[in-house]
Amino acid sequence: MNISLASTRAEQLSPFIVMEVLEKAQSMKAQGEDIIHLEVGEPDFATPTPVKEAALRAIQNNDTHYTHSLGKLSLREEIAHYYFRKYGVEISPEQVLVTSGTSPGMLLVFSVLLEKGEEIILPDPYYACYPNFIRFVNGNPVCVPVSEAGGFKYSPEDIKQHLSPLTRAIMVNSPSNPTGSVCSASELKDLADLGQIIIADEIYNGLIYEGEEHTILEFTDRAFVINGFSKLFAMTGWRLGYVIAPREYIRAMQIMQQNFFICASSFAQEGGIAALRDCEKDVKSMVNIYNERRRYLLGRLKEMGIATSHDPSGAFYALGNVKRYTNNSYQFAFEILEQAKVAVTPGIDFGANCEGYIRFSYANSLDNIKEGMNRLEHFLMSK
Repeated sequence: MNISLASTRAEQLSPFIVMEVLEKAQSMKAQGEDIIHLEVGEPDFATPTPVKEAALRAIQNNDTHYTHSLGKLSLREEIAHYYFRKYGVEISPEQVLVTSGTSPGMLLVFSVLLEKGEEIILPDPYYACYPNFIRFVNGNPVCVPVSEAGGFKYSPEDIKQHLSPLTRAIMVNSPSNPTGSVCSASELKDLADLGQIIIADEIYNGLIYEGEEHTILEFTDRAFVINGFSKLFAMTGWRLGYVIAPREYIRAMQIMQQNFFICASSFAQEGGIAALRDCEKDVKSMVNIYNERRRYLLGRLKEMGIATSHDPSGAFYALGNVKRYTNNSYQFAFEILEQAKVAVTPGIDFGANCEGYIRFSYANSLDNIKEGMNRLEHFLMSK
């Protein structure tokens, strides 16, 4: 009997290790273990009430059918207003494509840009899924190591050494997953000045605790912005994102959207409108709480001697430098889970240059973070 094997493209996808940690932690919890979750980057807050009410009204009004493939014009207009209000940049609603979360947005962006063998420049560490998306559409990720000493940020000179005739774009994620680093205005301008297309993953914009917030669109219109509602508005399960793209790429992306995804959820889009219009106070409250957790977590990491040399100032992540304990962050993370009952993400999930680190998410209650740090400290003292 012949057994059908998955395609080479599917077989070459690497696992998303944080999900494997989560699944192991869930299995342990089902067996009665008390697990502290510091691995998953998901807000622990409830979705703000105005968002839920807007979606419920839409459902009650039978707004449950297909929308325009680009997304509802009312939402695309609201996204354009939001970027003008926050950053002073003018974009047309016709440049906005609403997606079912940011992951489909990434797939559309990489698909519209890449021919076989063409390259996207990435920082290393990077969000774990970027290389898989790029390879899936037959492109090549080209990684530029970014160092702890440099705040885990690109150097334009280092990027120049990796540019080639096959380069199609430079990827930037600010605020960053996994490092929590945030690019300044001058750093974003330096990237734009390289003259390449920029792909900016801005899903954590708004979650900034020091300095000013910026978008790449302030510095170039040769950019794709990937953003959404999951992180800032605690809407992960709503699966609602968007791409802002140069006009010349929108039609091709729209055709892919029609074929692959049709459109984003109609009533979730109404929730998105409410999020942008009516949830400023909710967001401010969440950001203040995240910052309290961040300060506590960083203090404990410094006491344990594993804090990085630059404090993360955005998103809800911090790396711990555990190189004096291990050169195998994968094994080390599972040791912490099994022995300390604390779930963390191994740095190797985010690239070879993140080996020797573990990532903590502070999207959990302060009480749980305190307990997790107590357990981790006890674990490290036994080493």
